Amino acid sequence: MSFHPSLLTPQSKAKRMMLWFAMISMTMMFAGLTSAYVVSKARPDWLTDFRLPAAFHLSTLVILLSSFTFWMAFSMLKRDNTNGVTRYTIITLILAVVFSISQWVGFSNIVADGYYFTGAESTVTTSFLYVLVLTHFAHLIGGIVVLLVVLIRHLKGVYLNKPLGFSLAHTFWHFLGFLWLYLFVFLFFLR
Repeated sequence: MSFHPSLLTPQSKAKRMMLWFAMISMTMMFAGLTSAYVVSKARPDWLTDFRLPAAFHLSTLVILLSSFTFWMAFSMLKRDNTNGVTRYTIITLILAVVFSISQWVGFSNIVADGYYFTGAESTVTTSFLYVLVLTHFAHLIGGIVVLLVVLIRHLKGVYLNKPLGFSLAHTFWHFLGFLWLYLFVFLFFLR
């Protein structure tokens, strides 16, 4: 990752450390939420026959693919391939939107199956699912904004001399993919 001398400055290292602190904080929040989920499974009103919709399976594939395409964009930046960076960043942005849509479809399927997230008809199980996935979705919106900023700054040529912003976005995007993968595996096996 240290392909450019500007990534080794004390300011760059400090910004990278701040990002890591933020990601560790987010990880701790999700660890707390998933721990509460595990503890709540002992409740007598916990749904045991609940299945994750196929849209969540699709979204898992899409987020993994988007991690690959953003990795490719970063690789293209290292090679000074401007067209490749643009192409793969746009593909990543499109995949992020597809991921968001598949999440919405997944929630719609859950509601169509008669499971509600809030209100009198809601259950503890679906409320936990709602909180976990919606919290991840909020972070994803931040990630989409980061992708848009990165794309605009790339098109302006900002990263030719100072690739730190792209590098930080790259790290954060992979973190979001890992976080969704963790949540999906967690929810898939610990219903």
